[in-house]
Amino acid sequence: MDTNARPAVLEVRGMTCDDCARHVTAALEGAGAEEVSVTWRTGEARFAWPGGIAEDALRSAVEGAGYRPGTLRLLGMGISKEGIDGSTDYDLVVVGAGSAAFAAAIKATEAGYKVALVEHGTLGGTCVNVGCVPSKALLRAGELAWAAGHHPFAGLSTSSGPVDLRALVAQKDELVGELRQMKYTDLVSDYGFTVIPGHGRFVSPEVLEVDGRSLRARMYLVATGASPAVPSIPGLAEAGYLTSTSALELTEVPKRLVVIGANAIGLELGQFFLHVGSEVTFVDVAERIAPFEEPEVSDALASVLTSQGAGIHTGAQVLGVRRSEDHVEVRMRVNARELDLACDEVLVATGRRPNTEGLGLDAAGVTIDGRGALAVDDELRTTNPRIYGAGDVTGAPQFVYVSAYEGALAVDNALLGAGRTLDFTGLPRVIFTAPQVASAGLTETQAAAAGYEVETSVLPLSAVPRALVNHDTQGLVKLVAEARTGRLLGASVLAEGAGDVIQAAVLAIRHGITTSELAATFHPYLTMAEGLKLAAQTFTRDVEKLSCCAA
Repeated sequence: MDTNARPAVLEVRGMTCDDCARHVTAALEGAGAEEVSVTWRTGEARFAWPGGIAEDALRSAVEGAGYRPGTLRLLGMGISKEGIDGSTDYDLVVVGAGSAAFAAAIKATEAGYKVALVEHGTLGGTCVNVGCVPSKALLRAGELAWAAGHHPFAGLSTSSGPVDLRALVAQKDELVGELRQMKYTDLVSDYGFTVIPGHGRFVSPEVLEVDGRSLRARMYLVATGASPAVPSIPGLAEAGYLTSTSALELTEVPKRLVVIGANAIGLELGQFFLHVGSEVTFVDVAERIAPFEEPEVSDALASVLTSQGAGIHTGAQVLGVRRSEDHVEVRMRVNARELDLACDEVLVATGRRPNTEGLGLDAAGVTIDGRGALAVDDELRTTNPRIYGAGDVTGAPQFVYVSAYEGALAVDNALLGAGRTLDFTGLPRVIFTAPQVASAGLTETQAAAAGYEVETSVLPLSAVPRALVNHDTQGLVKLVAEARTGRLLGASVLAEGAGDVIQAAVLAIRHGITTSELAATFHPYLTMAEGLKLAAQTFTRDVEKLSCCAA
């Protein structure tokens, strides 16, 4: 290959099938182009353009094959001045500026496309600003505060005094600012895409209006994320409440806190306030906390929280909220009995709703589903073939790594014609309580619903040497396997560092590893990861009767 060859893309009109792509490939190679890749669905030919090969020669070759050459563009140099067919401002306009949006913008600009992000708020979206980063920074502080006053080791004298929440929040805000600058703001100039401040609204299937300015793009990506959902509870709005966003800004620890919602967000933030001195009560309409996890995990985590002093009411319907002069009263019905809880603050953690309002989706011909999320197919295409969706706004699993995955996949399909489909096999999820809950793949119930005949193993942490030396055996490992083949379908871990342990299970599930193969794999002794090996051995052996590291 010519070392001076430049990557380029040529629009080719008139292609309708794979044979067309092969004809164009042969024509360009005959004209001297190298590493030619042609996709008829997107009407593009991508190749290395050697020095000394005239543009006219390339165009003539395509015309000689019976097709119409369009704009020829050097990758990495942006769109040509006249635009695509003389009518667009950008190859890709992304509405939003969070994880999905930046993943898409980076992927597209690296491929040489001209990209703009439209954002009416702060760069970085939920994760860095009001989600993962700030919450986990505070959670870690809460864990240390609790551990200082509640450790299991003889001969150690430690204590934990009152927490200066104002100082913790200030430190958290500093970290957020640094990461937002490093991982988002600085990347705009590093990659060379454009950020357009303002609110984006479609006024037609082809045009996005941003505060009165009309933009036309070859393709659009809606990546506007999601916001805290607040249920319709009588008196709640009048009494006032915290969400996962505003709770991170409190500068004083509430004496008493009621958390409505006991899934990931509610459990994490509720335990944080428990750890820094609040009297915390969890309330959930489901019959158990962490209702999407394995029942054994839910029960064990509930035991941990109650042992730390939390109250838990499940199967509870909140009837109303009322604020008096010195407290807030939450009225609920549990097991046909009405109960009043007095508290100082109410934290609502009942999920998040996709941000689709005000986008002009009707004018764009884009459908939303019953949850208010963008209706997308398995290639992330909406009902308007020029508009794709990615991240929390699509109703996908609301994890930042899923958003980034979808942003890149959307670009692959919208601009590169890859035809990739979503694949969440072995997708991990983590609840950052202490101990952590981490899961991957299917739960026992999900596997059975999918038609699998399954067998399971449940290993208590009391059988894991790492937990014994930590003097902390609250937790377990559960594996779900296909009964006929032994193939691992799902894994759940409740333990310190479970979020790190689960990655081995992710790989095992994605690559079809069996429990016997997992049991035969080396796992370092005195790590929580060894729990996976022991749980796998449990399918065929009594691990209580094995010596340390016995194979």
